Amino acid sequence: MARTENDTWDLASSVGATATMVAAARAMASRAPDPLIDDPFAEPLVRAVGLEFFVKLVDGEVSMMESDDPNVNPLRVIDVMAVRTKFFDDFFLTSTTAGIRQAVILASGLDSRAYRLPWPLDTVVYEIDQQAVIGFKTGTLSALGANPAAEHRPVAVDLRDDWPAALRANGFDASQPTAWSAEGLLAYLPPDAQDRLFDHITALSANGSRLATEFHPDGPAAMAERQKVMADQWKQRGLDLDLSTLMYHGERTPVTDYLAAHGWRLSTQTRTEVFAAYGREMADDDATAALRNSIAITAIRD
Repeated sequence: MARTENDTWDLASSVGATATMVAAARAMASRAPDPLIDDPFAEPLVRAVGLEFFVKLVDGEVSMMESDDPNVNPLRVIDVMAVRTKFFDDFFLTSTTAGIRQAVILASGLDSRAYRLPWPLDTVVYEIDQQAVIGFKTGTLSALGANPAAEHRPVAVDLRDDWPAALRANGFDASQPTAWSAEGLLAYLPPDAQDRLFDHITALSANGSRLATEFHPDGPAAMAERQKVMADQWKQRGLDLDLSTLMYHGERTPVTDYLAAHGWRLSTQTRTEVFAAYGREMADDDATAALRNSIAITAIRD
């Protein structure tokens, strides 16, 4: 179903289902030989959501995608998610090593970093997402007996609303440096909303704040064809989810240009370079072609 201006979702529908998809990938990556990540909460969260396709995915009963091409290995998509997760994990750990004690995870979905990363005890971790998402995740993890590894302050607010005010109302201190993440988010925002997001982050960021995000220079359209193929395959297995209809198309300001013009000092890596930094080689096949040109960005507010 295509996006609408005021659409909402839970973790089994629309944009929320993409969070469940990514959690399923993290669960599989955590079980891989020589795993880059260890997310013990991903699998139980996927099972709690209950979308049959993703439960079968983590059980190995279905594949992320099918192909007649012997050179296409669906598990390589899991590698991409593992590397991406590791990149953002390391960003937060590096930020705390630098003395930052305030973290904000935007559009957190089923992200469990507040629970699984070794945060310094005086760290405050804010998570922002819609009420249905925040409520489900925190309730499920509580029922599992999981405890946050830092002071955890979930903020139930839509990023289309006044989320800076909601963040401040939950104790956020804009005078202190912050580590921000916008992971797997930008393509689900209209181009102008992407700019507004970074405007808000910049306004809330004291000197020394850090930001991690990613940008696809080719835009969502570059991924659309492969996503439609995947959607057809998934629909045959009972999952009605077409990622191409959930993303916003149209020309965007390159994230690197926008941040540099607003006082951020940037470091960038191609996805292939991020793979190499973790001792992995990114495959060059149809399963990952649309993802190869993405840029991983870290930035410091001077």
